Amino acid sequence: MSGPSWKQQFIELYEHHITRAGAAQLLAWLHTTDFFTAPASTRYHGACEAGLVMHSVNVCNVLFNRFEDSGENPESLALCGLLHDLCKANFYKAGFRNVKDDETGTWNKVPSYSVQDAFPYGHGEKSVFLIERFIRLKPAEAVAIRWHMGGFDDAVRGGSYAISDAWRNYPLGVMLHMADLEATYLLERGTSAVGR
Repeated sequence: MSGPSWKQQFIELYEHHITRAGAAQLLAWLHTTDFFTAPASTRYHGACEAGLVMHSVNVCNVLFNRFEDSGENPESLALCGLLHDLCKANFYKAGFRNVKDDETGTWNKVPSYSVQDAFPYGHGEKSVFLIERFIRLKPAEAVAIRWHMGGFDDAVRGGSYAISDAWRNYPLGVMLHMADLEATYLLERGTSAVGR
């Protein structure tokens, strides 16, 4: 990639748009984690070094490209886009796994990522919790980040209908979910360094 790195793009977007109290402290804390080097997933989109920061920048950019004229506050778009997956900082562990080569029948050691969740607090709710250690979120931001997984959220898969009220009352949640899907399934196709 030519031009600024994903980390540089993240920091530029963050410092330009996120100015509320605690923003500098949250950014400083991010530098103490693996946020800028971590993958975005174990095997799918962004399962590569710096996949998480790449995904965060992509989601933020999609939010601005699609919804800048929606009436939503630009700081809210940036906060949600850049920090919705903060729960994935210090979450993955790099390692290896054995994969059988179907043609030769031999087993090969290949790079992989696994989950090592030291703070099992959920997904969206964990991101909200971590952000609010530094920055006070508006209700729409907290709800959007909490429910950004949409139908992939554990509560939804378990039968909860709360997401309907969340998205009906807070359109920012729908916007974030749509941006997350576009980044994941369209922009980040083929970004995994590990095989399935």
